[in-house]
Amino acid sequence: AERLAATYRNEKEKRENPIIIHRAILGSIERFIAVLIEHTGGNFPVWLAPVQAIILPVSEKFNDFACEVYTKLKAGDVRVDVDMSKETLNKKIRAAELQKIPYIIVVGEKEKESGKLAVRCRGEQKIKTMAVADLTKEINRGKIKIHGR
Repeated sequence: AERLAATYRNEKEKRENPIIIHRAILGSIERFIAVLIEHTGGNFPVWLAPVQAIILPVSEKFNDFACEVYTKLKAGDVRVDVDMSKETLNKKIRAAELQKIPYIIVVGEKEKESGKLAVRCRGEQKIKTMAVADLTKEINRGKIKIHGR
């Protein structure tokens, strides 16, 4: 109150400095998020990533299959998206990498026939082949470590 030169007159007409309680909830959250983004470089852990996985069909022919996979992952409590744009697969992969999405799933003929997904984890070059249920478990395992579920 002194720094603000805030005063009031008490019951005896004497000037006093009030006690000021100040809370900056939004400012604190904004600062926290800024530090978090700066610290992680935007590479949020899986449990915090806004989009945990993205499905990239190799061509429009596999959009329906991509939607099936989307539905299954969504049912497994995974934050997932599908890129059905007409861009090339390489451009879709590059866009997903720039968005720092933890799991990139590519679906095409081979994946549709086998029921296994081609999955690339952020920061790794190796592509894993996984069933939808196994991928769901892996993504949710990252949440369990934090939330204790």
